[in-house]
Amino acid sequence: MKALRALPRGPWPIEITELSRHFVKGGVRIDVLRGVDLRLEPGEKVAVIGQSGSGKSTFLQLLGTLDRPTAGGIRFGGLDVFSCAPAELDALRNREIGFVFQFHHLLPDQDALHNVLLPALIGGESTAQATSTARRLLDAVGLGHRLHHRPGELSGGEQQRVAIARALVRGPSLLLADEPTGNLDPATALEVFDLLMGLGEERKATVVTVTHSLELAARFGRRLRLDRGRFVDPSSAPPPAAEAL
Repeated sequence: MKALRALPRGPWPIEITELSRHFVKGGVRIDVLRGVDLRLEPGEKVAVIGQSGSGKSTFLQLLGTLDRPTAGGIRFGGLDVFSCAPAELDALRNREIGFVFQFHHLLPDQDALHNVLLPALIGGESTAQATSTARRLLDAVGLGHRLHHRPGELSGGEQQRVAIARALVRGPSLLLADEPTGNLDPATALEVFDLLMGLGEERKATVVTVTHSLELAARFGRRLRLDRGRFVDPSSAPPPAAEAL
């Protein structure tokens, strides 16, 4: 692998230009994203809402470089991310992007500490450094006393806290969350949301969250609504009862 091209640590401005993604299923083309244009400023906190099938999760997958667009591109600062070789993109993703998903995706046979420190080890940090950072983050999310508990021994809210700590262990410039509170009760959801936002702010990360909750979305500095593959004026959103995501 050639060396990862020079890229200053972010957060950087993110430029999304004519971003499109379609899939073919049963011989039928399905256009999920249709020429999305968007600029995200460094450190912005953004909520993405929209009805089921509007392209929210696909947009997040592309922004996180987990998928490639059919057309268009994304720039992190001056870097066209999809011009990177696969190994470069893996390294960039590990170094600069943190992910929090609805279903945690924790390793069931590893305890909380090892689930959190693993991305740092993959990124080349020493075991001592990765362990120190993981312990500090687990303390920050209120799980300093549960370091050696496996996911099956933790509640849903505690598992999501571990996932947040894991997402932050590399000090990412971009923090992406896909329905991070979707499986939690309302009180725990608010607690986890405040934790996610607080830690993201502490690290000056750009935070983009897909959420079905208009209450949570209203707490973001910026709200975007996807409708049939394009961003539209969020003030045109349907009433809450109609917005089934």
